[in-house]
Amino acid sequence: MRKLFMIIISAVLAFPAHAASVVASVNGTPITDADITARTTLMNKQGNSSTNNRRVALQNIIDDSVKLAYAQNFNAVPDDEAVEKELKKMNLGTLSETEKAMAMSAMRAEIAWQIIVARTILPTVDVTDADIAAERAEIAKEQGLPIEMTLIRLVDIPADVATKLTKPNSCDDALQMARNLGGMPQKFTALQYELAPEIRERVANLPKLTWSPVVDRSVLLVCDTKKTSEYGKLDDMIEQNALFKQAMFIADQQLKQLRRKAVVVINDDRYKL
Repeated sequence: MRKLFMIIISAVLAFPAHAASVVASVNGTPITDADITARTTLMNKQGNSSTNNRRVALQNIIDDSVKLAYAQNFNAVPDDEAVEKELKKMNLGTLSETEKAMAMSAMRAEIAWQIIVARTILPTVDVTDADIAAERAEIAKEQGLPIEMTLIRLVDIPADVATKLTKPNSCDDALQMARNLGGMPQKFTALQYELAPEIRERVANLPKLTWSPVVDRSVLLVCDTKKTSEYGKLDDMIEQNALFKQAMFIADQQLKQLRRKAVVVINDDRYKL
C-alpha cells in the first residue's frame, strides 16, 4: 500500500505544475491563474478595481492576444524598447517577473492596436458638422469653451415673477425688464471656462437673449458671446476628438469580430459567462 501511495505521489510531482493552473487558452496559447493574478495586480495599480476584476483581467488578456495576432498582419507589433519606454511613463513601481511580463504584453498590445487604428481606421473616418457640434456642446457643458460671455443674472426671484420675463430685444432691454419687475439684475462678462460649473452647464447651450429656467430661485440670460483667439485651435482639437471617438467605436466593433473568430477555451467554471 505504501509503495502504491509513493507511485501516486511521484506521478503527481512529475505532472507539469502549470497544467493544473491553466484556466483558459486563446488560439492555443494558455492563460494561467498566475497570469490573471498578475493582470489583476496591474489593474489595481492603475486604479481599476472591482469585485469582478479577475474575470475582467482574463478578458483583457484574451483581447491582448487577439490584438497582437491581428497586428502581426500589418507588421505593427512594437519592439521591447518602445514598450519599455511607454511603461516607464506609467510609474507602476516594483513588479515581479510575472507582473513585468504581463505589463509588457498589455502595453505591446495597446501600442499595436493604436497603430492599427491610425493606419487602417482613422483614414476612413469622416465627421460631419453635426458630429463636431455635438462634441463642442459636450465640452462646453463639461469644461467650457474659450468664449467670452456677457450674462445677466437675477437671484432670489419668485416663481410668479419669473413667468413674466419675456424675450428681450437687447441686453439693455433685459436689464430694464428685470428692474421693472422689482429685481436687481447683475451683469457680468467672463470666459465660459471660468464660470462655475453649475452656471456653465445652464448657459452652455442657452440661446442668446433667452431667459433660462428658474434654478435655485435664479435665472440667467446670455446677452452676447465672442470667440477668443484660442477658439480656432480648440476647433481643430474638437474635430480631432470627434474623429478619434468614431475611430475607436469602429475599432471596438472590429475587436468584437476578431474575438468571435478567435478560438477561446475556458477551462475554469469561475470564468465562464
